[in-house]
Amino acid sequence: MSTLVPPLYAGLVDDASLLPPSPTGLTEAETKFREHAAAWYAELIGALLVPASVVGSEPVLRLAAALIGDIPVGALSPTVEKLRAAGMVIEHVEAAVARRGEDPQPGLAVLRTFALHEAGRESGTRVWAEIPLSWGLLGALDTVAEARREALPIAPKFRIGGLAAELFPTPVELAAVICACRDRELPFKLAAGLRHATRHTDPETGFTHHGFLNVLVATLLAADGGEVAEVAEALAATHPVPLVEPARSHRDDPRPLFVGFGAANVVEPLTELVRLGLINGGYE
Repeated sequence: MSTLVPPLYAGLVDDASLLPPSPTGLTEAETKFREHAAAWYAELIGALLVPASVVGSEPVLRLAAALIGDIPVGALSPTVEKLRAAGMVIEHVEAAVARRGEDPQPGLAVLRTFALHEAGRESGTRVWAEIPLSWGLLGALDTVAEARREALPIAPKFRIGGLAAELFPTPVELAAVICACRDRELPFKLAAGLRHATRHTDPETGFTHHGFLNVLVATLLAADGGEVAEVAEALAATHPVPLVEPARSHRDDPRPLFVGFGAANVVEPLTELVRLGLINGGYE
């Protein structure tokens, strides 16, 4: 493990440069990802996220990547097999199981079958089920926990932002989700809304975004047995001061539960971590 990127931040940031509304093409994204993988901060970077809908517009990638299932969940399995046959190496798959307000269980059943198939493969591709933060959430988490007890490579993913205010959970709501994952021993990923290290309000939209450092510190508290109120307090912080010290004190520990999030430009979260003194900026 590089001493430049402490274990707490290893693999925290996925490269989401291909996700809408990005104009970036596959070839350009592959070139940039290889540059990130060769840089001093390489340990910070997770996977290159590739939407299934854009594959086919250019030759398939010749590096391991993560497939974002922005297609009907029922079409996921044949799409994955087709891409593998074309030479694409798929590290993991992320797919939504339902729209907000819909029952997540039918979509989860399809993904569970897919995960069961993947469990029998030598490559061991992981599956991330994107579950809406709405009706049926806790039952869905129970279903995922049951599947994991059967050794299926599946875990939840949550979208915590978007184009409407109701898509941004409050600190208490997100704290409850984090603690629910903690209680079920579920690692989780996040998408949307994590634009900066600390919680802030976007002056253009008026939406208040969660900070990725808030989430990291909140998850550390939850993993240590913290209750929802304590976890929510960390999520609600709008200044880095109460967040930096707990992050620094755990810098050499593996990150619990919070697997990572996607950033359109991975250099932006890197820059904020350097500015806060949590990553040393490329100097020993």
